[in-house]
This record gives sequence, structure tokens and C-alpha cells, in this order.
Amino acid sequence: MKKMLGLLLLSLSAVALAAPDTQWLTVDNDVLAKIRPKLNKSVQTLYSAQGASVVEMSPAEIEQLGAVIHNELHRCGGFIAHDSYEEAQTALTSQGEMYFAKQAIFADYTINQAEVVRPIVAQVAETSIRNMIIKLSDFKTRYYKSETGVQSSEFIRDSWAALSKHRSDVKVELIKHKSWAQPSIVMTIEGSNLSEEIIILGGHADSIAGMFGGMARAPGADDNASGIATITEVIRVLMENNFKPRRTIQFMGYAAEEVGLLGSKDIAASYKEKSQKVIGVMQLDMTLNKGTADKDIVMMSDFTNAAQNEFLGKLIDEYVKVSWGYSRCGYGCSDHASWTANGYPASMPFESTMEDINHKIHTPNDTLQNAGGDAKHAAKFAKLATAFVVELAN
Repeated sequence: MKKMLGLLLLSLSAVALAAPDTQWLTVDNDVLAKIRPKLNKSVQTLYSAQGASVVEMSPAEIEQLGAVIHNELHRCGGFIAHDSYEEAQTALTSQGEMYFAKQAIFADYTINQAEVVRPIVAQVAETSIRNMIIKLSDFKTRYYKSETGVQSSEFIRDSWAALSKHRSDVKVELIKHKSWAQPSIVMTIEGSNLSEEIIILGGHADSIAGMFGGMARAPGADDNASGIATITEVIRVLMENNFKPRRTIQFMGYAAEEVGLLGSKDIAASYKEKSQKVIGVMQLDMTLNKGTADKDIVMMSDFTNAAQNEFLGKLIDEYVKVSWGYSRCGYGCSDHASWTANGYPASMPFESTMEDINHKIHTPNDTLQNAGGDAKHAAKFAKLATAFVVELAN
């Protein structure tokens, strides 16, 4: 899991994948202050506002930055990548969209689909989630510049297509990005009579291992094979029950999250440009490891929509019946930030508080076995996510 908030889209050369000399980041000021001694002295603050600063770094320095944040601060994200200095500066000065996304009410949050939700939620299977985690972890890495990063996205596409092959109202496609190889994956269930209103369930498809990028083994079982496997289980139970929504549902596997939310930034910005009516976004980024003893599901309260977070809490009480609470993720935490930055309501239910985050992520040790050996914790998120899309879609 990685980065939160504003926009991103790193430029890395479409065909040869040769990276530019430098790139611009917006970095959480608290993070920047703590890691400043570890940074190259040439990295200087170019602009600062809204609790974050603009800096310029090489691609290698960006990967090292992520490793230092994880290893030294034991947290996720803290920065967002941008195409240009102007874009980075705008991300810190144009706060209107973000404020709206956090405070506005986008949907009717009445819970009234129990007769539909309960039997579907009861069919969530831990074994299905676990098997998908194992298959995704078998790729050496799902790094966004690697051949296996591309292959793993194609595998996700094929898995989702196989589950929905009996449905003419379902489309699964790869979304190619102009500046890196790994595609994002989008599955669409077309709504019947409110199809212009969209509900999104997403998580990032890539993995990374410290500062070694595509060279190191990065099974990413928790970060984020677990999120993709959880989404896949939601798709499975909906398809097996032939669920047909009134509103459109989209499932997304984002490319290149670990290096600045690149895939989700690309997609969310395009939705805003087209004036798409997204009424709810859930991000599943790490669902495998139960790190907090007294909480099963932890909602990130910052850079998310307050009313939708309350709705998720009610869904947990109604359908999942486990303990839950709140934590704070910090700037640039995960892909929900891309939607928030573009004015859309987003939530991120997480596997633990940030203080209890899985310290094995971004290493070759991020395996299923090191997170308990089963997907029982992830199954709770599959139940919540199923309830979320069914209640909002109808």
C-alpha cells in the first residue's frame, strides 16, 4: 500500500521505458523533515503549502525515498508523483475539489438491501481469496516496469473475464498508460436504469521490494495481492448470484501505485475530465494481516469522505459484525487519494491502524505465510465490499 491524495502520473518513456532525469513530488512535510538526513543534499524544497512540499528527484531517488519511509518511519506513502512542477504546485494550492470530496454527501446511505446482501455475503469464501493471493504472489514481482508486472495485470484481467463470461452486460479491459508498461484493469457491470451513476471498488495491482525496484522478488501477498484477491472474491459472488445493479459498478486494479499513484491518477483525472458521475469509491489496499488486536477493520479518516466512512461503519455492524475504528493514513497513502483529489468520495478500510502496519511489506518476506497463512482477515473486507457495492448500486 502506498500514497494518498492529489494527482500523479510519472513520465517514464512509453516504449523503451527509459526514465526521465528528474521528476516532481509533493511530499508530506512531517515525512520530509524526518527523512531529510537520508536524502541527497541536492533535494531541495521548491514550494510548500497545505502541509506538503514540492521536491525534485530522480526515479532512483524516488524508489529509495519509498524504502526509507517504510523502513525508517514504518508507514505507507507520504508522497505523490507529478508530471511537472506546475502540476505539483497546483496540487497543493487547488484545495476546493478535495474539500468537496471529503465533506459533501454524494449518495443516499440508507441500508435497505438486506434481502439481497445477506445471502451473497454468506457465500464469501476464504479459500477463494487465499488461492488468488497465492497465484498473484507467484509472480516474481508485479513491479510496474517489469515484464511480470504486465503479465500479472493480464492474469487479473483474464481471471475477472472468466468469472463474468456468462454476462453480456459485463466488460473487462486493460487500460494502457502512455508512460509505463503495466496496464490497469477495469471491469464494468453496466447499470440498468441509473447507469450514469458509478460505484468503484479498486486496489493496486503492482508490487515493489524496497529500493531494488524490478530486480528484487516482490511477492506482495499483503501489499497488494490481498486487495486484488478480495476484489476478485466480490466479483465471484456477484457473478455467481447473477447480480444486476441499477447503477454501474466498476472494479479496478491500478498500475504503478507504489511509485506515486500513477495508474489511479491517470484514471481519476480522465473521469473528472469527462464529468463522470462517481458516487462512491472504496480502496482495498492490504486486507490480509490482522495487525491491531482490538480492531478488525480500520477506516482511514483523513483524505476520505466522512459521510461515506460512517456508512461503511454501519455496513460493518449490519453485515460483517466485527470490531472497527478509525486511524489516519497521512498524505499520499493509497489510490483513494487520486479520487479525492479529483472531487470524488472515497474511503479506505484498512487491515490495521497505521501504527500496527505490516512491516514485511515492500520486502521479499511479504508472503501469505508471514501474514498468518490464511485469508480469514481478508474475507471480512470482501463481505464489507460486497455490501458496499450492492447497497449503493441499488
